[in-house]
Amino acid sequence: MKTEPDPAENAMKYLILVGDGMGDYPLTELDGKTPLEAARTPVMDKLCSQGELFLTKTVPVDYPPGSDVANLSLIGYAPSLYYTGRAPLEAASMGISLAADETAFRCNLVTLDHKNSGADDSNEITMVDFTADHISSKEAEKLMQTLQQECGNDIFHFFPGVSYRHLLTVRGLRFPLETVPPHDYIERDISSFRNQYLKNTSWAELITTAEKVLADHPVNRQRLAAGKLPANGIWPWGNGVMPSMPTLQQRFGINGSMISAVDLLKGIGVYAGLDILNIPGATGFLDTNYQGKAEAALKALEQQDFVFVHLEAPDECGHQGSIPNKIKAIEDFDCKIVGPITERLHTQGIDFRAVVTMDHFTPIALRTHTSDPVPTLLYDSRATTGGSNLPFCEKSTLENHVELLDDGSTLINRLLQQ
Repeated sequence: MKTEPDPAENAMKYLILVGDGMGDYPLTELDGKTPLEAARTPVMDKLCSQGELFLTKTVPVDYPPGSDVANLSLIGYAPSLYYTGRAPLEAASMGISLAADETAFRCNLVTLDHKNSGADDSNEITMVDFTADHISSKEAEKLMQTLQQECGNDIFHFFPGVSYRHLLTVRGLRFPLETVPPHDYIERDISSFRNQYLKNTSWAELITTAEKVLADHPVNRQRLAAGKLPANGIWPWGNGVMPSMPTLQQRFGINGSMISAVDLLKGIGVYAGLDILNIPGATGFLDTNYQGKAEAALKALEQQDFVFVHLEAPDECGHQGSIPNKIKAIEDFDCKIVGPITERLHTQGIDFRAVVTMDHFTPIALRTHTSDPVPTLLYDSRATTGGSNLPFCEKSTLENHVELLDDGSTLINRLLQQ
């Protein structure tokens, strides 16, 4: 019996592959090269040489260079129209619907050092580690459950997430706060920011009680005994209310999937109307399940138009200030994500257009994000001539005066040939 071909198998496929925080500045330790230049990236270099190379401005003027703003831009949502804060996006990924009087906060479990052994307003408080030594999700869930039991009430509600990344919702309490990302203040005094919370009775009770609960928790006693840093503080930030966003199906008539270990990206995917594919063993670090992510992307493209694959590890290594780890993360992205996905599509004879890029720079020297325009390659499997003939790195964009796309909406229109 003759079977009709599946139209999805022959339709053009679209990909956005993101190495979070890959961008960097030249380093003396690498003889003036960036980690991306120093890394072995044969797949990205080949795609770039055969495709287009340009810069994308993912962070608009007057916006913070966070992964929330930058990834919204990459997937085609202008932050000026759709950005209300990071935490509401993460809430969406966790299935949490915010009421009109609720504000969501990203709630990191962190390691703090209270100088002079006290915790009063006058003491210096250092952000030792914004990840609490990359605490495991299993340990963190126990801490978050205890925080909800001891500190949760009609105003505050704690929701466990992944590793150090969690959520706090606040109902009805409108109190002006200047919240900051904890990864911007590694090994720096954060007492002035913390003390803001202490000026409000409800917040003060929450912060101080949470620190007391965490200090004596069995999980932290076990971590200290094992030579690990304790999760001895909470850090609420990235606050915002629920945004209103049209889906990619409504905007462009495409369906697709989001693949990431990070709740933020999953939340963006929820609002964009994408299927959220949860990959077993996806950690957001060097030990993530690369093969699982690549296979899930290819499986999704069998029936869908579009896939967004996000790898967090280069960003984490940039925050650590680890040159070897950042190079390894970039090389793993090349050979375990970009390579297997694009090579399989080629082998199967499937036409595709792929963007390979980063959301922002996370320079080793700064250990935080910057708003530099990001190198971006666009590859079309049907094109046989007219490529950039350049390797994929920051130097290629600087020395060749490549085109600058002024926002992410321009990028997705370029990808989809709109």
